[in-house]
Amino acid sequence: MKQILMLILTAIVVVSCSSTKTMGEQYPAMYEEKPVTIAIMPPINQTTHAEAKDYFYTTLYLPLCEKGYYVFSPYLTMEMFQQESAYDAENFLESDLSIFRKVLGADAAMFTIIKSWKRNNVGGKLTVDIEYILRSTKTGQTLYTREGYIKVDTSINGGGGLFGAVAGMIATAINTAATDKVVAGRKCNAFVLADLPAGKYSEYHEKDAKNPAGKKFIKETIK
Repeated sequence: MKQILMLILTAIVVVSCSSTKTMGEQYPAMYEEKPVTIAIMPPINQTTHAEAKDYFYTTLYLPLCEKGYYVFSPYLTMEMFQQESAYDAENFLESDLSIFRKVLGADAAMFTIIKSWKRNNVGGKLTVDIEYILRSTKTGQTLYTREGYIKVDTSINGGGGLFGAVAGMIATAINTAATDKVVAGRKCNAFVLADLPAGKYSEYHEKDAKNPAGKKFIKETIK
């Protein structure tokens, strides 16, 4: 009986392991093209919060740099995008991107789609749903894509008793209101882009291909 149980458990483990993709298997084009430079496209905002687009745009620079890529300054590129009628990135999402390779020298363009941005001050939750799409300016193919439905928990425990509960609700409402688009954007970026293969300027470049890849769609609550 024990031998049969062990065989069943072993089979489950084997199936589980074989169904898990590595980063090299999930993002093969990243390792084939090896992009070095990235241009950040203005976010595509599908929410009613018009200001979310500009605020979120500024949060993308640092996490991509930390992953080992040369990222063009969002302030300089934004001015160029506005002059060249490229502020509406949705017009380029499925179009030829060679212009960004010619003008900027970018190997890839990072698109983001803000699908949801909701704030619950009383409940202490700020929920964002963002899709990340990295496309090659050379071949046009999608090198990387991942979506995160992230709840940023901003709740604060005010202590025990009725007074503590009320104090906690008040503190939570204030803290959630203070956790603006920039803070939430940074946390979402850090969590979702953790699965982006490392670039040329990272010590992990070409060393993470055999690491387990994360899910293409993630739903998490983070502090």
